[in-house]
Amino acid sequence: METDMETSDRPHAHIPGWGSDLPRENRPAVPMERTPPRLDVPWSDPPPQQPMTVEVLKSVERPDHSRTFGTRLPPKGLSGAIRRAAFRRSENDIGHWLLLVAADRIDVVEGLCEDARRSPAKTAMVAAGIGALGLVAWGLLRRR
Repeated sequence: METDMETSDRPHAHIPGWGSDLPRENRPAVPMERTPPRLDVPWSDPPPQQPMTVEVLKSVERPDHSRTFGTRLPPKGLSGAIRRAAFRRSENDIGHWLLLVAADRIDVVEGLCEDARRSPAKTAMVAAGIGALGLVAWGLLRRR
């Protein structure tokens, strides 16, 4: 039987398996653990940095750009300005993510405007879509 001193120091000692210092055979992650553990060896010859041919936005939490990155759609227009503003904020800030979502929505509108400018057929489709959206909005507002 344990003494009062022992139970006061370890109030949950009577619970089997209590505590973080379980014996190795009772730990759930033991089958997945490696012995010896994996070694994280730094690169002796790191891969070359991808050349930066367009503006690439980078998080404020990271000092350098990653070795590879996408260059297909560099930031441009109003959506690009909003993205630049978002990347001046921390990734822990909800404003960072809300600005990126807003930039995505604005980029869609900019793409529609660009398509309408290039092609008369797409201009008619965009106008029809805006007209249909207006009719739906008018119908919803009229019911109130």
